[in-house]
Amino acid sequence: MSSSCESVEEKIRRLPPDLRNNVLDYIDNLTRQAEQRATGKFRFEWEGCLAHLKTKYTSVDLQHKALDWWT
Repeated sequence: MSSSCESVEEKIRRLPPDLRNNVLDYIDNLTRQAEQRATGKFRFEWEGCLAHLKTKYTSVDLQHKALDWWT
Protein backbone atom coordinates (compact mmCIF):
# COMPACT_ATOMS: atom_id res chain seq x y z
CA MET A 1 0.00 0.00 0.00
CA SER A 2 1.31 3.45 -0.83
CA SER A 3 1.72 6.14 1.75
CA SER A 4 1.09 9.82 1.27
CA CYS A 5 4.75 10.52 2.08
CA GLU A 6 5.97 8.37 -0.79
CA SER A 7 7.09 10.41 -3.79
CA VAL A 8 5.49 10.08 -7.19
CA GLU A 9 8.80 8.86 -8.59
CA GLU A 10 8.96 6.05 -6.03
CA LYS A 11 5.42 4.98 -6.86
CA ILE A 12 6.17 4.95 -10.58
CA ARG A 13 9.38 2.97 -10.07
CA ARG A 14 7.41 0.21 -8.33
CA LEU A 15 5.16 -0.29 -11.35
CA PRO A 16 5.86 -2.94 -13.99
CA PRO A 17 7.39 -1.47 -17.19
CA ASP A 18 4.18 -1.63 -19.24
CA LEU A 19 2.20 0.29 -16.62
CA ARG A 20 5.08 2.71 -16.16
CA ASN A 21 4.82 3.53 -19.88
CA ASN A 22 1.06 4.09 -19.48
CA VAL A 23 1.73 6.57 -16.68
CA LEU A 24 4.28 8.44 -18.77
CA ASP A 25 1.87 8.58 -21.72
CA TYR A 26 -0.85 9.88 -19.41
CA ILE A 27 1.46 12.58 -18.04
CA ASP A 28 2.39 13.61 -21.59
CA ASN A 29 -1.31 13.84 -22.47
CA LEU A 30 -2.06 15.96 -19.41
CA THR A 31 0.86 18.24 -20.25
CA ARG A 32 -0.45 18.74 -23.80
CA GLN A 33 -3.92 19.52 -22.43
CA ALA A 34 -2.48 22.06 -20.00
CA GLU A 35 -0.47 23.71 -22.78
CA GLN A 36 -3.54 23.86 -25.00
CA ARG A 37 -5.57 25.49 -22.24
CA ALA A 38 -2.79 27.99 -21.59
CA THR A 39 -2.55 29.06 -25.22
CA GLY A 40 -6.22 28.64 -26.04
CA LYS A 41 -5.24 27.28 -29.43
CA PHE A 42 -5.72 23.85 -30.93
CA ARG A 43 -2.60 21.90 -31.73
CA PHE A 44 -2.50 19.67 -34.77
CA GLU A 45 0.54 17.53 -33.95
CA TRP A 46 -1.27 14.52 -35.40
CA GLU A 47 -1.71 16.17 -38.81
CA GLY A 48 -0.43 13.92 -41.58
CA CYS A 49 -0.07 10.86 -39.36
CA LEU A 50 -2.65 8.95 -41.42
CA ALA A 51 -1.29 9.97 -44.82
CA HIS A 52 -0.32 6.38 -45.55
CA LEU A 53 -4.04 5.48 -45.59
CA LYS A 54 -5.08 8.00 -48.25
CA THR A 55 -4.79 5.44 -51.04
CA LYS A 56 -6.86 2.94 -49.08
CA TYR A 57 -9.85 5.13 -48.10
CA THR A 58 -11.74 7.98 -49.72
CA SER A 59 -13.50 10.73 -47.80
CA VAL A 60 -16.82 9.08 -48.69
CA ASP A 61 -15.58 5.76 -47.25
CA LEU A 62 -14.71 7.55 -44.02
CA GLN A 63 -18.10 9.28 -43.89
CA HIS A 64 -19.84 5.92 -44.20
CA LYS A 65 -17.58 4.42 -41.53
CA ALA A 66 -18.32 7.32 -39.18
CA LEU A 67 -22.05 6.77 -39.68
CA ASP A 68 -21.57 3.10 -38.78
CA TRP A 69 -19.88 4.11 -35.52
CA TRP A 70 -22.75 6.42 -34.52
CA THR A 71 -25.63 4.12 -35.38
